[in-house]
Amino acid sequence: MKLYFIRHAKTTGNSEHRYIGKTDEPLCQTGIEELLKRNYPDTDIVAASPMKRCVETAKIIYPKKEIRIYSGFRECDFGDFEGKNYSDLGSNAYYQKWIDSMGTLPFPNGEDHAGFVNRCCEEFLKSVSELSEYKSIAYVVHGGTIMAVLERFSSEKRSFYDSQVKNCGGYSCEYKHGKIFVIEEFL
Repeated sequence: MKLYFIRHAKTTGNSEHRYIGKTDEPLCQTGIEELLKRNYPDTDIVAASPMKRCVETAKIIYPKKEIRIYSGFRECDFGDFEGKNYSDLGSNAYYQKWIDSMGTLPFPNGEDHAGFVNRCCEEFLKSVSELSEYKSIAYVVHGGTIMAVLERFSSEKRSFYDSQVKNCGGYSCEYKHGKIFVIEEFL
């Protein structure tokens, strides 16, 4: 089965380098323009996060394809960091501890890393089971979701941060025997 993991196009919060998790932002005009300049592989079906930014991206890339929504692909709940960027959090002592932990500490009043990764990976397994009749699936999701799934299921050892991808970017992959084989990254 061919899999295409695509990170949604930019939102205003992304442009401002803010932590945008549970905030349901639409795409910004710049994000839409960047998306329209790209070509994406054809697919049989689309699996997407329920967040506006992912659904809008999926509809622009694949206007004639069925889009199935998977709620477990939501981005991480950044808790007290939500909507803030480095400038806003620079003097926050817990933020520095979180940075020093390589993001393994839980977000204050938000989601912890292990819970987020488990949620995304369980939803991935559910989606490939439900969509197993298709030869190709495009996943239009969040950067964190892509990182979580590839960390857990990649055929090669990857850390969470090894699979960071910019807005509109992603990976072409093959899925077989419960493993994801990354073929190429597209930027």
